[in-house]
Amino acid sequence: MSADNPGSVQMEVLMPALSAGMEEGKIARWLKEPGDAVVSGEAIAEVETDKAVTDLPSPADGKMHSILIRDGETVSVNTAIAVLLVHAKAEEGHEPASRERIPASPVARQLAAQTGVDLRNVGGSGPGGRIVRVDVERARAATIQSMPAGLPEPQHADSHLVENSTMRRTIARRLSQAKASIPHFYLQVDCEIDALLELRTELNRRAGVEKLSINDFVVKAAAGALREVPDVNASWSEEAIRVFDRVDVAVAVSTDGGLVTPIIRDADTKSLFDISREARELAQRARRNELRPNEYQGGGLTVSNLGMFAVQSFFAIINPPQSCILAVGAAASRPVVREATCVPATIMSCTLSVDHRSVDGVLGARYLASFKRRLEQPRATFIQS
Repeated sequence: MSADNPGSVQMEVLMPALSAGMEEGKIARWLKEPGDAVVSGEAIAEVETDKAVTDLPSPADGKMHSILIRDGETVSVNTAIAVLLVHAKAEEGHEPASRERIPASPVARQLAAQTGVDLRNVGGSGPGGRIVRVDVERARAATIQSMPAGLPEPQHADSHLVENSTMRRTIARRLSQAKASIPHFYLQVDCEIDALLELRTELNRRAGVEKLSINDFVVKAAAGALREVPDVNASWSEEAIRVFDRVDVAVAVSTDGGLVTPIIRDADTKSLFDISREARELAQRARRNELRPNEYQGGGLTVSNLGMFAVQSFFAIINPPQSCILAVGAAASRPVVREATCVPATIMSCTLSVDHRSVDGVLGARYLASFKRRLEQPRATFIQS
């Protein structure tokens, strides 16, 4: 029981896993202060995950007792970040026991999480045996001294360090895992898009304010090809290959924190202008860090377009659990041969990175052929759909 509030017990609030694969989170800001009343489900803090800022709901009714992790601090999932006072619900004569907690300062907890020090093996020198920062530093130093000697860390006088954000660390971990564990192979096609550019100009002239980008056509063609070759719209697991019934296309968006892939749901059924509006809105919200988890989790295929940077072609890393990612290069005038005559044409190189476990070469080639046909025959593809 709490001495200050008879009939109440202390409950720790832990950093939750707010998205698939989340290993740590950052307290963007607390919405409640010690002494404030809280209601179950009410937002008590904003937590920055790998790709979004998400509200953290209170797990129970009660009062905010103390805050253990300050604004701006990053901790591992399941780390205690605050303590609530909640009403006791034990049977009469029995006092509910709170979960055993190692007494440590917030700074010591954060340092331990960052350096991998187990607080259960650290002696506390603070008041009442509380673990403080110097205790963790000593434990870390003792661990390092017990390790075999290695190469000294090089000194870089003409450099500076930029702290990795939660998003950047998560991206690095997931892409490393994807590249190491997924057997990638690559298929590339050159698409002639002069007819597409002509149609785009015509549609934009009619539309007025709203303007279609080349990427809008790419997303629509990628979605239509997924519907035509549905086995590419799949995800690998050891037990079975999961084939998705809906055609959801993720679009890679560059933000200050890293790459985000918001998803256009049911892209095969939407018009070009619907895709354009939705893609633009999602990109803007992604750059403001306002996406909800359901807006960037899932999808059957990702489109990554670097054409605006004059990149001719590139090989993208698959975004698991998807099986493919389509890398789109710049549209440029190149010579092509028609009837023994060299003529100019606008060519756009597109490269499909494929997970060979779930999609074999012929299946990937069929998908890319469908995609190419849709771009090169735009009136048949986009006007009727």
